Amino acid sequence: MNLHKNQIFQKIYALHFFINLSMTIFSFILPIILYEYTKSALAMSIMRIMDFLPNVLLGMLIGVLVDRINRRYIIIYGNVIRMIISFVFVFLLTNTDFMLWHIYILGFLISTISYTIGSATNAIVPQLFDISLMTEIQAKFALLSTMITIIGPGLLGILLLWMSNSLFLWLFLGCQLCMTIIAFFIEKVPTPISKVKRSLLEDMKEGIVALIGNKSLLLQTWTIFFSNFASSLIIGVLTFYSLDQLHFTKEELGMMLTISAIGGIIGAKIIRPLQKRYTRGQIYTNSMFIEVFVLVLFYFADHWIGLGILLATRTTTITMTNIVYLAIRQETTPNHLLGRVAGTTSMIMKLAVPIGLFIGGIWAESLPIAPIFILSAAFVLFNFILLKKNKFELIV
Repeated sequence: MNLHKNQIFQKIYALHFFINLSMTIFSFILPIILYEYTKSALAMSIMRIMDFLPNVLLGMLIGVLVDRINRRYIIIYGNVIRMIISFVFVFLLTNTDFMLWHIYILGFLISTISYTIGSATNAIVPQLFDISLMTEIQAKFALLSTMITIIGPGLLGILLLWMSNSLFLWLFLGCQLCMTIIAFFIEKVPTPISKVKRSLLEDMKEGIVALIGNKSLLLQTWTIFFSNFASSLIIGVLTFYSLDQLHFTKEELGMMLTISAIGGIIGAKIIRPLQKRYTRGQIYTNSMFIEVFVLVLFYFADHWIGLGILLATRTTTITMTNIVYLAIRQETTPNHLLGRVAGTTSMIMKLAVPIGLFIGGIWAESLPIAPIFILSAAFVLFNFILLKKNKFELIV
C-alpha cells in the first residue's frame, strides 16, 4: 500500500505536518519574546515546566478520556478549543502589557489540550489503518518531524530578519487554524465501548493492569525510562560543556546540532530495510548496544564535527527505538485501552526527565562534566542487559 496516495493517511499526515510546524514556530519565538520582556532565564524555565506538567500530572486521566470519548470528536473539538486559547495567547503577547502568570496558565492549557489531541491521534491511527502498517506509519511521522526540526529553525532565523515577533505568533495561529480545518475531515470511527460502567479510578487501574500484563511493552517502557534519564543527564549540560570546556564557537555549536538532527532522518529511513533482515526486537536491542559505545566515545570527543557525528548516530538509534516502541504499543494494546496505556507509559517515561536534568545540573556545578557521559552509558548498558536477559529480540 502506498500510504501517500491514501486520502485518509494524507489527512493524518497533514495534521502532523502542521502540528510539528506550529510547535517549531512556538518553540522558536516564545523564548525570544520572554527574554525581551523579562531578561530572565527563570521565566523560560517555568514555561518549560508548564509544557511538561500535563504529561506527568494528567497523563492517566487524559488516557481515560481518550478511551471513553470518540477519538475523532476529541481531535475536532480539541483543535477548536486549542485555537481559541491560542488566539487569546497571541492576543496577550502582541497587544497588551501581559503578566507572566497569564502566559504560564495559557501555556499549561495549550500543552494539556495538545497532549490530549496527540493521544487521541495515536489511538485513532489503528482504527483507520491495518495493524501491519503501524511501523511504516510511525517511520513516516518520525521522518516528517525530523525534517521540520532540521529545516525549521534555520528558515525561521532567516525570516526573523524581515518579520516581527508578532507576525511569527500569527503564523503560529495560522497553523492552528489549518489543523482545526483538517480535523473536521478526519474519517468517522466508532466510539470505544466499555462493557461495564466504571469510575475514573477503576478505568485508570484497568490501564495499569493492561500495561503490566503486556510484558514486552512494559519492558520497553522501563528501558525508555532509563534512556530518557541518560538523555536528560546530557541535555542539561551539553551546551555548557561544548561552549565552556571544549570552547566551541556558537556557529560550531549550531553546526554540531544540525549534524545531530540528520540522524533522525537516517533512523526513519533505514528502519524499513532493516526490518527485512532483522526482527524489531533485534533492532531495538542492538540500537541500545550501539548507543552504549556512542556515549562512551562522547567522553573522548573534543571536536564539534566528531561530537556532531556521535550525536547523529545516537539520534539514529533513538529514532528507531521510538518507532518500534510506538508501533508495538499500537499493535499489542486493545484499542479500547490504548489511551490509558499510552497515558500511563508516557507518564512513567517522562518522569525520568526532571530527575536527570536536576542531577546533571548539580553535577555540572561541582564535578568535571565529561564523566557524566560514562554514567549515561552505564544506564543504557543496563537497558541492553535487561533486554538480553528477557530475550526481547525473540519476542517482537
